[in-house]
Order: sequence, then structure tokens, then C-alpha cells
Amino acid sequence: MLTAGAAVLVTALGLVGPPVAAAETGQSPDALSENTVRQIEALQSIKKSQNSGESKVDSRLLVEQKLRAQRMSASAVPALGSGANVSAAGTVLVDIRGQVSEELLKGLRESGAGIRAVSQRYGSVRAEVPLNAVLAIAGRADVKKVEAANEAFTARQLAEPAVAGKRESKQEKADRIAAELKKAVEAKGQAGIAAGPINSEGDRAHNADTARQQFGVTGVGTKICALSDGIDSLATSQARGELPAGVDVIPGQEGDGDEGTAMLEIIHDLAPNASLGFASAFNSDASFADNIRKLRFDAHCDVIVDDVLYFKESPFQDWIIAQAVNDVTANGALYFSSAGNEGNVADGTSGHWEGDFVDSGKSVGKFAGTAHNFAGAAGNQIFEPISNSSGAVPVTLFWSDPLGRSNNDYDLYLLNAAGNVVDFSQDNQTGTQDAYERVDTTGAAGLRLAIVKFSGEGRYLSLSALRGRFTDSADGLKAYTSPGVTVGHSAARDAFSVAAAPAAKAFPRALEPGDPANPAGPFPGAFGAATKVERFTSDGPRRVFYQADGTPITPGNVSGTGGEVRAKPDITAADGVSTSVTGFTTFYGTSAAAPHAAAIAGLVLSGNPGLPPADVREALITTAVDILSPGRDNSSGAGVILADKVLAYTGASPQPLATAGRPTVTPADGGSALDPGDTAKVTLPVTNRGDGTANSTSVVLTSPTPGVTVAPRSKSYGAISPGQTGVNDFTITVPTTQEPGVPVVLNARVTFAGSFSPSTSTFSLPVGTPSPVTRNFVYAGDAVAIPDSDPTGVTVPITVSGVGRASKLTFSVDGATCNTDQTSTTVGINHSYAGDLVGTLTSPSGAKATVFQRGGGSGNNLCQVVFADTAAALFSSAPAGDAPFSGTYKPVQPLGGLTTGTAADGTWKFTAVDVAGGDTGSIRSISLHVNGFVQPGVAERPASVGKSVGRGPVKPV
Repeated sequence: MLTAGAAVLVTALGLVGPPVAAAETGQSPDALSENTVRQIEALQSIKKSQNSGESKVDSRLLVEQKLRAQRMSASAVPALGSGANVSAAGTVLVDIRGQVSEELLKGLRESGAGIRAVSQRYGSVRAEVPLNAVLAIAGRADVKKVEAANEAFTARQLAEPAVAGKRESKQEKADRIAAELKKAVEAKGQAGIAAGPINSEGDRAHNADTARQQFGVTGVGTKICALSDGIDSLATSQARGELPAGVDVIPGQEGDGDEGTAMLEIIHDLAPNASLGFASAFNSDASFADNIRKLRFDAHCDVIVDDVLYFKESPFQDWIIAQAVNDVTANGALYFSSAGNEGNVADGTSGHWEGDFVDSGKSVGKFAGTAHNFAGAAGNQIFEPISNSSGAVPVTLFWSDPLGRSNNDYDLYLLNAAGNVVDFSQDNQTGTQDAYERVDTTGAAGLRLAIVKFSGEGRYLSLSALRGRFTDSADGLKAYTSPGVTVGHSAARDAFSVAAAPAAKAFPRALEPGDPANPAGPFPGAFGAATKVERFTSDGPRRVFYQADGTPITPGNVSGTGGEVRAKPDITAADGVSTSVTGFTTFYGTSAAAPHAAAIAGLVLSGNPGLPPADVREALITTAVDILSPGRDNSSGAGVILADKVLAYTGASPQPLATAGRPTVTPADGGSALDPGDTAKVTLPVTNRGDGTANSTSVVLTSPTPGVTVAPRSKSYGAISPGQTGVNDFTITVPTTQEPGVPVVLNARVTFAGSFSPSTSTFSLPVGTPSPVTRNFVYAGDAVAIPDSDPTGVTVPITVSGVGRASKLTFSVDGATCNTDQTSTTVGINHSYAGDLVGTLTSPSGAKATVFQRGGGSGNNLCQVVFADTAAALFSSAPAGDAPFSGTYKPVQPLGGLTTGTAADGTWKFTAVDVAGGDTGSIRSISLHVNGFVQPGVAERPASVGKSVGRGPVKPV
């Protein structure tokens, strides 16, 4: 809301007018009153007077800044809220679009900005900046636009309405999670205390439980990955046995919240042997798009699912998030996304209208703008009424111009029953901007929306009150709604947009007062033709006017008869299901539906390895049980999917998956190390991790290392049953010329009768006798601050010399005196919330390994901590109560892999990133500890490097 300068907007403009507390008497509810005209005119006067720098700033930020600078008055707009969310420190969270470079980031920091997310690919920086620095940032040549941060929400539907202002503090959440983890660990170790796993009712409702038994398919061989808010309780779910170990989390992308944990539990319930992965979707829109790509191209996920909508996602063109979806589906991934909880026309729950602009003939103020007529040929109505229950919902306006190239300028105004403007969005569209405006509703009754064409041509419009509803007003306004609220990446051509149907109990509350009862699901039965969708599930279809690159689909026709109509949503799946996650014990919304569908797709791929995505789509659509009206409909798509039907349609069968394990090497001379000139026995295990028997299993073992021989080249392992391991011996000979420290590389190719065949593995066998001497290398610089909630973090160097190739590498944090004082100068890394930190080590060759990843919860300070590949537990298992932290932990990724085949000498880099706001700290004292190899004819002597450390002793490793 407007605060500072709240008595000054039009004083400077000569437009002072008295506040109006009630609708002008004698006016129709649809009349554009003099009061309304005066207020919109005042706001448009500001827009008209903007200079080139101001035109690059979000209109709401600009107005807020002018108010605070007392360059404008609010006396002519007495009920106005600028929509700018300004912190007590005077900062705003913004998305800066432009050319991302180190120079831009440096300039932002110099302006007082805190960097929150950076995307080179999509030209976007999310930053928290002083409001008074916004104009200077916008004035840079490398900045195209400064926007209020594009917000998002998940598609979870709360069983109880959220209580305003009631939110766990960071500390309260940390304490709760720590207590739950402790309880889960204790229960795991005590017979009779731990409860059995909690299973989603969707497993039964989709016939997935019986399908796994009938077809012998469990998800093995597939990797299913989720994007949502966060996975705060991942360790707790793993300790409870609800999730497996080894969930692949993109480093630094654990996020904040637990919806991701709940989604992973659903996936694991239906596809228990699928590998799992996760990345947050909530750092920024561009970060979300980057993470979609990372899950496919870095983490190699076969199926990806999300439950997130960013409000700026265009309905008419694939924006950056949808473009990322297109990238991964073109690469063969299956992508599932929540259709949304924005309601549908059939159930009378919609807050969406779209159609061609109709000139009402009603001019607004002294400018060229005219209001849109929602009634069209049926009359003339310039307002769209919003229900009294639609408080605090975002309202978006899009029109059919290409992204980044809009030269038709529309504005959006939110008014109360008295005709006062309570929110507005009036960005400039002059040929280089997006066709987008957004306001946020207040909690007042009698709200209505007006669309004004400030300049330009008529276009096809989309107006959506997200999670709100358009309803007839008490004073006679008629609500106009249209199907098609499903937008954005969920509506990407090859994505699966997933609607929701209850698996068991009905959603427990009315969406709005006076609504009919919500439907219940079939549990313990299965979905069938009588299934009803949730009344809040979003409807389609989705009309799209442009290809992702802005090319018109129907050149010259961007009206309601042009473009491409995509049949969305695609399918329906279960919600209202159980998980073990606090806050999600009964999980409603299309957020819960999408992971059910993704898990069933994982079963399909598991039973049909290599099945093309088009065939998976055909199977899901063809076998879906038709519900609601006959044939495909706008709310349920093709219908509700059943696992047994789709597995039968695709001919799924239990597949073996035989893979080679780490070999054991036994030198013929009885030595403990494989040396140059040695002949050695290599014992190679092969384990069948699949669902079916691996018949005719054989291994071809080869080496690309020059001079190394392998005999025999291949061996038969016969038939290996599921879960069993076969073993065979090979003989290798190492040339006498092999340099100590240069490993022998072995490639194992395992073939067997099955569609996952062949599997390949590569192993590096160290050659030479490891040196018993540990050489210690210390970061020699001053303490360096770790920037708060900044993904770029801070990096310090450690120089290694005189080692050559490494046989062993450990990393340590070296405090002298341990304590929990967050400003301590005697610990290795002082930080007031260790769980915010991600530490990464980079070798001179550029190889990277994540050392620790968000462990220690709310505990302060890493004091004397060693990270060694031989340790048993990850730092993420350390509870806050162990602070200040000391001891030995296993790194997230092996440190040994950083030096395989390369020398350890050179400059190493340690990077610490704080991934959550509110806490600070510094890197003070860290070290690398490196063992080389014994060199023939060279006497070993104790290392002298780093034996004394100014800030504390090097810990033994």
C-alpha cells in the first residue's frame, strides 16, 4: 500500500480532487464515474511523463518511489495500493532483465543490491535492491527492464484457509524439522516404535499397486525428478523409510518448503524402485527454467514433474519456462505439470475471461485510452466483478502481442464499489516490452476490474484472477467467464497438463460460501467412469498465437479465430492423498495429481525401456477412463489414468538391469598396491538391480590405457536373478612404463537379454604406492564474508605444489577454539545458520565436487571439520545440537574424483554459498591435505607445507 508521501500524487500535476467514499449517486454500477476517470487520468499522467529510464521500470515500483520521494500525491487516489512490496529496510525484490555479465553483477552490488539468482541463458538477475537505486539500475545500457519480482505459487490446495501473518520463523521451522528427524531416527532404531510406511491412496485408486504385481514393474531403470518449493524434510522422510537414500539434488537447489518432499513420497509410493531427483523452482522464473534443463541434461532425469506457476507465464506464447520444457521434451524426457487450481467454468469456479478487445466507446481521461467492453455484442459493460471471497489473489492481463515486442499498450485497474482505484498496472509497451500487466486484490467487497487500451490496436485478451472467481456483483454487474485458465509451461505442446480428482475423502471445505459439496474419491476402490474432478481444478483449452521465438502461428490473425488451440489439460490423476510430511499429511491440489501421473509414466518406461515419448503419450491418452462429458473435455482432458490399463496397452514386462560394480584388485606379487609392471587379478561383480532375470549375461572388459592388457576379454555370467550378484575374475597386466599416479582405466560393458542392455561402467584403478606423507596446504588469506542468500557466493584459493598426482585428498575446516558465537574469529567458518551453506571444491583442472550441502540446521559455526571419502555420514546428517561442528564427514561428491588422471598441483578454489536469507558468516581457516605417490628412487620426507596455521592447527586426517 502507499505510505510515504500519501498526501501528494496529483499536486505536482495540478489534478487535486476530493476523496470519494461512496459511489456517486445516480450512477449505474457500470458507469465510468467522474471520480474513476479522474483517478485513472492521474495515474496515466505519470505514465505519459516518463523518461526513457523510467519507462524501463515496473509502473508500481515507479509510483512507490515517487511517493516516497514526495514527488507525487495520493490525494486523488485515496484507496490506492502501489503493489510494491518494500521491506522495512527500504529494499524491493526485483527481476532485472538484460545482458548478464560480471560487470552488471558488480554494478548491482555497488548499488547495494543483494544477488538472489542469476541466469546467463535467460538474461535475468533476481536481486534485492534499495528502492531508491531502481532508477539508476534501469538507466544502465545493459538493463532492458526492472520488474517487481515475478512471483509464483504451487498448485497445492489448502484444506484450511491460510491465516494471514501466521508463518513459522526460520528458527521455529529448523527446530521442528530437527525434532522430527530426531524422533524418526530414534524410532528407526527401536523395534515396535516405527510405524509402517504411509502410502498414497492414489496408489490404490490408480490400480498401481496391483499393476506392479501383475506386470512385475517397479520403476527400476528410470529416474523421476521433481521441481517444487523445497525438500526441508527430506532427511526425515528418509529416516522414516518413506524415501530412499541417494535422492539426487542439484547442489544449492534444495529450496525452502516441503512440497517437493511430499511429491517425492507420492512418486516413490507408486514407482518404488525408480531413482529420484529434485531441484527448487522458487529462486526465480529464470532459475526454474535453468533447473528444468539441469535435471535433464546434467542429472539425466527420464521423467520430470513440477507443480508451479509463475504469474508472468504467457498464455499466448511459450515463455522461458515453457521453452525449457520444450528443450527437455525434444531431448526425449517426459514432462508433467499441474494444470492448476484456478477453477473451471463447468463448476462455476472460474476467475478467467479471454476474448477480443471490444471498444466500449468510453474514453478515459484526456488521453486516447478507451475501456474494454466485457459484454461484447450483448451490451456494454466495462467492469469485470470479482467475488467478495477473492482476497489477496493476483490478477493478470495478457494480450496477443509477441513477448518482448509489444507495441499495443493496455493497462489494468482494480476498483472498489465506490469507484476508487485500489491497485493498478500500467507499464509502457512501446515495441520492446512484454504484453503483461498485473494487480493484486485486496480483501474488500465489491471489487471490479477495468481494462484500458492506452494506445494501439485491438488484441485478443486474457484476464485471470488466479485462485479467485468472477461472480455477479451485488450492485448489478454481470460476471463474464471463459474456459482456458490453464496457461504457461503446463500448456506446452508436449507437456502433460494434469488435472486433479479426489482419491479418497472430499476436499473438506467450501471454496467459497454457498458452494456445493466437493466430490469424494473411490478409495479403497479404483477410479472409474463416475469419477469427478476437483471443483478447483483448472480448465482448458489453451489458445496460442506465437511460436516460442515469436513467429506468428497465423500471421495477420491474432484474434479469437487465429492461433493454435492446444487441448489442455491432458489427463487427470489423484489428489487428496496421504504423505508423512508435516503440513501435507493430506495433500490436495493438482500439485498432488501431477506426481501420480509422472510415477505411472515411470512405470511405463520401466516396463518398456526406450519407448518413444509419442508412444507413451498415445498410451496414456488412449487408455484414460473417460469421465464427465463424453470424450475429451476442458476439465479432465482425456480422462483419469489407470496404471494397469496403460501397462497392458504398452506390453510392459519385468526388465533385468545388470550393472558392473567396483572391481577388487589383487596383485600377483602379494603387494598392497598395483604397481608399474604388475600382473593382477581383477574380480568384477555384476548385480542385477532389475525386476526380471538377467539371462545370458556377459561382460566385455577393456582398457584404453596404453600398454595395459586384459585377459580374457570377455566372460559369461550366465543368468542372474533379481537382486543377485555374479562374480568373475579377469587378469590385467600393467606396463613397466606406467607412471605412478596415472590410473589404469577399465571399461566394463555388460550385455544381457533385456531392453536395458547393454550397461556400461568405467573404473579407475590407482597405480603406484600411495605416499604415507600428507602434505597440508592452507588458505592463507584474510577472513572473507559469505554474502547472504547469494548464489554466486564467495571463493577463496588454496595453492598446491610439489605433489604431482594425488593418492588421497581431504578437505578440512580448521578452527582453533570452538564456540557458537556467530561472530567468532576462532572457528574455521563462522556462520549463524550452518544449514544455509553449500561448499564446493574446484580442482586446477576445473573438476568440481560438492563438499557439504545444507547440514547442521540452525547450528552456528563449522569449527574443526574434516571431509574424507572414507567417512560414513554426510554433513547433512548433523543436527543443530551438535554445533559448533567438529568431526569427520563424507563429502556429498567424492573428492578423489577431482584428481583422477591429473596432477594435484595448481590453484584450488573453495566456494561457499549461502542459499537462504537472514544469516551471515565468513570463511576463515580451511585446508587441503594431499598424499601423493611414492616415486622410485625418491626418498620420502615429511612435508613442511602448512604445518603451522595462523588461525588454528591443521587437523589430522
